[in-house]
Amino acid sequence: MIVFLQQLSPVTQAFLATLFTWAVTAAGAGLVFMSREINQRLLDALLGFAAGVMIAASFWSLLAPGIEMAEQMGHIPWLTAAIGFMGGGVFMRLIDRVLPHLHPGLAMSQSEGIKTSWQRSTLLVLAITLHNIPEGLAVGVAFGAVAADLPSASMGGAIALAIGIGLQNFPEGTAVSMPLRREGMSRMKSFLLGQASGLVEPVAGVLGALFVLRMQNILPYALCFAAGAMIFVVVEELIPESQRNPANIDLVTMATLAGFSTMMILDVALG
Repeated sequence: MIVFLQQLSPVTQAFLATLFTWAVTAAGAGLVFMSREINQRLLDALLGFAAGVMIAASFWSLLAPGIEMAEQMGHIPWLTAAIGFMGGGVFMRLIDRVLPHLHPGLAMSQSEGIKTSWQRSTLLVLAITLHNIPEGLAVGVAFGAVAADLPSASMGGAIALAIGIGLQNFPEGTAVSMPLRREGMSRMKSFLLGQASGLVEPVAGVLGALFVLRMQNILPYALCFAAGAMIFVVVEELIPESQRNPANIDLVTMATLAGFSTMMILDVALG
């Protein structure tokens, strides 16, 4: 796989990698064809696992390489990391305030962003779409960084990040399609809306790769920016959603640790 990808342009690499992450989102949404319900305890554990993957990916695949890259390029590493990381968080906060969305399990009155008359299904899809923007961006920036030919960026590391993002996308697809099915929507429409939440990833991935290829001097900032955006999603959305049921908190905590360990193993082994 690595040899095949190395023969392609960084933009094509990012596009193919984010097509994979979208496909896993679609696979998660596809569970709606097998069942109308998913055990809430299992879904909470899967969301916790996804949170662990994203936390590990933010450090091992984005923040640490960004700091190392900043040092190699003569920047002040801690300042570069702080600016990029906080910039990613602020960016996601602004989108969160503006983009209308509704988290699964909440009433329409608890929707966030600009108030609209959009249907509940649209708001649910947009909530998961919000998760996927920084994920696609992170994969695109990672593949763009490999093209800079700096020691801290490797093809194996970029592939590990794409695999990790793909793994945690599975429960996100399910988290959209299952609530829609429970509310009476057809299986096919529930699936189509569930997988649609992942379509933003190829777009964000290609844009991320193009951006860093044209402005390689900001690569360290871009990597840390993607890390900050992902941590925002974890803390503001994934962890609260996974821990709504107090009875499942211990299970979710262990699943989060398992997700972190999985992503760490992937990154160290492949990167």
